[in-house]
Amino acid sequence: MSISLKNVSFSFGEKRVLDRFNLTVLSGGRVSLMGPSGCGKSTVLRLIAGLLRPDSGEVSVPPELEELGTAFVFQESRLVSQLSVSENLSLIYETADIPETLAALGLSAESDALPSSLSGGMARRVAIARALISPSPILLLDEPFTGLDDIARTQTAACIHKYSIGRTIVAVTHDEREAELLDATIVRM
Repeated sequence: MSISLKNVSFSFGEKRVLDRFNLTVLSGGRVSLMGPSGCGKSTVLRLIAGLLRPDSGEVSVPPELEELGTAFVFQESRLVSQLSVSENLSLIYETADIPETLAALGLSAESDALPSSLSGGMARRVAIARALISPSPILLLDEPFTGLDDIARTQTAACIHKYSIGRTIVAVTHDEREAELLDATIVRM
């Protein structure tokens, strides 16, 4: 079982973002897409998630993986502003151990806080927690460590490892150290 993009091309209007792009990610594999801004890294994540359709080529996600959907951390944290941190997480997977996940990310004290009271780094970690508690076998991370200092980045990477055993991860990063923290194979675009 693997996720594959075969000869995928995609354009936004007149701007060609991907041109016959190929990628294979084995089930349980970890890949970090790296390249200059605008080269299509985030587009690849959206194609895998089914949020976009290619102009040509084929995006293939095994049906057994596709059934459970994807857990996606977008570039923006996308938290529901009128819900507390815990409520934002319970929207995704009500039976998850939310207090344990928040503790692993250093956010126990923020459980009842509204997103507007969080720093950018805290909001980012809540968005990551939301993806991690999902039962999805596919975890898509678009610049997951944005806004995190070195300590929070290391703690967050450890949490991602703990909660993603056996899951397929495709991440977008601009820093090789972040790919190393995720133990991901770097794919340059």
